[in-house]
Amino acid sequence: MNSKLKIGIIDYGVGNTYSIFNALSFLNYSKVSITDKEREIEAMDALIFPGVGAFDEACKQLAKRQLAPVLNEQVLVRKKPILGICLGMQLFATSSEENGQHEGLNWIPGQVKKIDTNNQFPVPHVGWNDINIEKDEPLFKNNADHVHFYFDHSYHFECEPKFISSWCDYGTKITASVQKDNIFGVQFHPEKSHISGLKLFRSFLSSI
Repeated sequence: MNSKLKIGIIDYGVGNTYSIFNALSFLNYSKVSITDKEREIEAMDALIFPGVGAFDEACKQLAKRQLAPVLNEQVLVRKKPILGICLGMQLFATSSEENGQHEGLNWIPGQVKKIDTNNQFPVPHVGWNDINIEKDEPLFKNNADHVHFYFDHSYHFECEPKFISSWCDYGTKITASVQKDNIFGVQFHPEKSHISGLKLFRSFLSSI
């Protein structure tokens, strides 16, 4: 483990930033910053992109803080590893239908759509669910016996199977995590998922 990694938790006003900070501190990562400053983001070794709430409001906050250009540069050009969480992962998509049609960052082709369980289960999808892992590396290399995660969402990321690293069953197949090159995302909340979540953070950061 490289505890000296400089880790930036992106602050755009709609993230569960302090819970993530506390989880990383518990894992003995000492150089963790919560930031929306361009120069600080540029100086980081890895980024975590949290998100709680609605897609349209998140887009407004990203625009207000002028974060898309620096994120595009660091992630797409510099190939800096990034982990999106819940709404943070959804913002990687091409678009979302939540509260109208909105453009995402378009880092991973796909659409964010309302969950349709055919009235089998309530929406939002809130609570613990097991995931089915399609790709162990790098996010789940330590999670063979810890596949129970906490979810809280009404919309889900629909994309090509080649980008899906895990999924869960909630009356329909829900994308639980995605990856493309240096870009990783999880629909669940690792910071609320106890040992499963801590192992996932460790797997992500130890792969850098």
